[in-house]
Amino acid sequence: DVVLSGAGLPLKIPVEYFENRRTKFIPIVSSAKAADLILRYWERSYGEIPDGFVVEGPMAGGHLGFKKDQIDDPRYSLENILQAVLMIVERYSRKHSREIPVIAAGGIYTGEDIYEFMKLGASGVQMATRFVATYECDASMEFKMAYINAKKDDLIIIDSPVGLPGRAIRSEFLDDVAKGKRKPFRCFWKCLKTCDFRKSPYCIADALTNAKRGNLKDGFAFAGANTYRIDKMMSVRELIAELIRGYEKARRDDGNIREKVEASQGEE
Repeated sequence: DVVLSGAGLPLKIPVEYFENRRTKFIPIVSSAKAADLILRYWERSYGEIPDGFVVEGPMAGGHLGFKKDQIDDPRYSLENILQAVLMIVERYSRKHSREIPVIAAGGIYTGEDIYEFMKLGASGVQMATRFVATYECDASMEFKMAYINAKKDDLIIIDSPVGLPGRAIRSEFLDDVAKGKRKPFRCFWKCLKTCDFRKSPYCIADALTNAKRGNLKDGFAFAGANTYRIDKMMSVRELIAELIRGYEKARRDDGNIREKVEASQGEE
């Protein structure tokens, strides 16, 4: 089993977790600074390091670990962040004589994308948006159709009650919030320290749960930057086959380019 931990830095870990543990622990980070902080803190406090990292870039859906002005800044692209994290992780990997997989996430849409990030050094990729519009996804049909019908301009950056920007599909619910309308609610969970429910215009947990169940009037769908490219439903089997074809094509094309470059250098 694997725990993927996001929404903050996992620094305070129960010591008991490290005793005879079988579950892998993989933090989600959006910067090399965050990865380095986690590695240094774990090493100093527990004599341990995480089992890997997911590096999530600014094209992801949902809550984003970036300031608004960083989201479209090329300096904060997934490619740049991934390479910076890989440099940090490599030091600890050598020091502890163990591999620390780094998984790329956020905006990865095609098999060609997968190949490019693996070529940069990622051990794998994490994909979510593509799998929403599959028959097997357990979201409601209304939720899935919001993805299929979304246009590029429908994908907007919102201010979430949790204090982070987030990427979502524009809806009547979000339009009302943007106009200053509050969605009355009672907070039963107190689930996030950064969410002041007395001032929040709506409950993020309720809104996302409602959307998943098909009630988009009282909620909205988080979605990645490439959601607008989805135009149909398909099975997971079909999607995986498509991704494999794209990956293999990119690998062949890359090999052909290298062969041509090597041949031209040989002629010189």
